[in-house]
Amino acid sequence: MMTNIKSVISGIGGYVPDYILTNDELSRMVDTSDEWITTRVGIKERHLLKDPHLGTSYLGIKAVEDLLQRTGVKPEEIDLVICATSTADNQFPSTASKIAYGCNLKNAFAFDIQAACSGFITGLTIADGYIKSGYCKKIIVLGAEKMSAIVDYQQRETCPLFGDGAGAALVEGTTEDVGIMDYIMHTDGTGYTHLHMKSGGSISPASHETVDRREHYVYQEGAHVFKHAVSDMSNVCKELLKKNNLTINDIDWLVPHQANLRIIEAVARLTEIPAERVIVNIQKYGNTSAASIPLSLWDNQNRLKKGDKIILTSFGAGFIWGAIYLKWAIE
Repeated sequence: MMTNIKSVISGIGGYVPDYILTNDELSRMVDTSDEWITTRVGIKERHLLKDPHLGTSYLGIKAVEDLLQRTGVKPEEIDLVICATSTADNQFPSTASKIAYGCNLKNAFAFDIQAACSGFITGLTIADGYIKSGYCKKIIVLGAEKMSAIVDYQQRETCPLFGDGAGAALVEGTTEDVGIMDYIMHTDGTGYTHLHMKSGGSISPASHETVDRREHYVYQEGAHVFKHAVSDMSNVCKELLKKNNLTINDIDWLVPHQANLRIIEAVARLTEIPAERVIVNIQKYGNTSAASIPLSLWDNQNRLKKGDKIILTSFGAGFIWGAIYLKWAIE
C-alpha cells in the first residue's frame, strides 16, 4: 500500500434535468399542497427526467461530461468508474459500463454499487482503497438516480420527496495534506422492513400481481426512518470527530444527505454545527438519493476553498450510514 498517498476530490461535475416539478404542480396530481410539503420536508421543487426512453445512465453521462470539461481531464486518463445508484438502467449490465461507453472512457473498468442514499460516500471509500494501492490514478465516483422511475405519484407521503440528477467526482492521489482523512461506515440490516422496494428482485419477481399491488415503488415508513436517520448520522459525525481529535469549531462545512430539511436541521443541532456551516439545497432538488451529496458539492463549490475541513454524512436503506472527514483540495 502507498500509505503516503491521500485520495482527493480534484473535480466535481453535475447534472439535473431541465424539467422542474413544483409543489404547486404536484398538488394537482395528488392530495397535497405547497405549504404541507414545505413545512414537513423543506422541498419547493425537484428536477425530473421526463423522457421515458432515457434512464440513469443519461444523467450520469451528462454529469461526467461536465466533470471532464471542468477539469480538462481526457477520457482515456480515467482508470475506473464507480456508479452508486438504486435506479440502474437495467438489472444488468451495470449502469457504470453504459456511462463509461457513453463518455468514451475506453481505458476504464466500471461497476455499480448499491448502498442506497449512502452510495456516493461508500463509493469514495472504495476509490480511496484503489488510489492508495496504486492500482488506479484517476477514478470517477458518481451518484446517479432517476428516482422518478420508482416513485408512486399516487402516494402523497413519498412522491413529493424525490428528484432526478447525477453528481460526479474525480478522485486521484496526492502527497499534500488534503483529501480523504478518515471515514466510518455502518450497516444494520434490521432496518430492511422500514425502507425498501417490495417487488422486482429475486425474492419477489415482477408479475401482474406485483404490478397491480403497486409494489415496484419506494416503500418507506417515514417516522421510523426519520428517527434512525437523525440519530445515526449525528452519532457517526460525533464518532468521527472524536476519533480524529476534532471539535465542531474545526469543521468548516457539514454536507449531509439531502433527504428532509427537518432531518438536516436535527443533525446539525445534535452535532452543534451552526446552520451557516451546513450545506443545504434540498429546496431545489429534493432527495436525489446517491446523487444528493455530490450535487451539493457541485452546487456549492464556489463556497468551498482549499483546505476547508468537511464532513460528508449520509443515511439510506439497508440501513447503511456513515461519515467521511476530508480536507477540500480544489483551489
